[in-house]
Amino acid sequence: MGVESELLSIGELARASGLTVSALRFYDRCGVLTPTLVDPVNGYRWYTAAQVTPARLVAGLRRVGMPLAGITAALRLRDDPARVGRLLDAHLRRLEDGLADARRELSRVRALIDPEESWMTTRITLSPAALAAAVDAVRFAVGTDPDLPVLGGVLLDVESDGVRLVATDRYRMALARAGGRVDGPPVRALLPAAAVDEFRALLDTGGQEQAYLTIAAGRVSVTVADAEAGASVLPYEFTDYRRLLHRPAGAPARQVPVDVATLRAALRAGTPAVTREHEGVALPVTVLGVDDRDGLRLVGAAELAGPDPTDLLVGVNGDFLLEALDAAGGPQLVLELDGPIAPLAVRRPDDEDTFSILMPIRL
Repeated sequence: MGVESELLSIGELARASGLTVSALRFYDRCGVLTPTLVDPVNGYRWYTAAQVTPARLVAGLRRVGMPLAGITAALRLRDDPARVGRLLDAHLRRLEDGLADARRELSRVRALIDPEESWMTTRITLSPAALAAAVDAVRFAVGTDPDLPVLGGVLLDVESDGVRLVATDRYRMALARAGGRVDGPPVRALLPAAAVDEFRALLDTGGQEQAYLTIAAGRVSVTVADAEAGASVLPYEFTDYRRLLHRPAGAPARQVPVDVATLRAALRAGTPAVTREHEGVALPVTVLGVDDRDGLRLVGAAELAGPDPTDLLVGVNGDFLLEALDAAGGPQLVLELDGPIAPLAVRRPDDEDTFSILMPIRL
């Protein structure tokens, strides 16, 4: 009794933390928040005062819908605020993406209930230069396979404060965002590549401060000054690109700054390390690694014969990487390496909304 009098019962911890007794039992069974002492006779759980703060952390994360794996990681890393902060940021992005998806789905539901809803117009007022830069950042990743027409365009994903452009050909994906004033409901429109090119030419009109992007009744138009171009949207449902962007909880990817001119020259001068067969075609594979100064290096074939298991290596299509570097622009970029089976991300250091990812090639 002397020891137990200094401990908190499960009911007391429930009141102190905001968790229910049943929730505390659940987190005990999961090994997330285990009691300090369990009475061997009656099974009563007892906790220390030091467990109140972790329990409150669990309660807060539970209220915002953090998955069990995320709660477990946050508790394990709570002495490292920076890493926990990244977990929270990633979860917040998932919540925001889910809310945007719900708004779009409810718009579709309203259109089914009230046909006039489908004729609603969404108009974005934005900078021509910003929209042109977004197009340039994603255009290279548009698919050309006639058997996959859904990938032969650029997705316009209108959010509350701008539009996100997305393109993919299954082997790479590029995303960019142009902010602006949005009037109308959130909407998605898949624009044919030919129309994207026509819009891009229109955006080169000099001296204009504003462009107007309008989506209504299955059509998209861009207006700059007195010039306008329009096109019908493609009748396909674009891939759920957001699920590819969520990194599982755990250690972050290695971020490696690169000088674009130096890397471009090395890629063009270097010999691909290995060759892998893909759909009956021999595919040269460029292998990237990290040197002892945390810089990027190209890995040769001889080194791959017996790689150090601790090496962080990823194989990619070198031509695709060159295109991603050209599309990203800027003299300095950041490459994110996360192992041999995770996509390679190419990012601008000052713009988290514009990046591309390349699917890895198994070494």
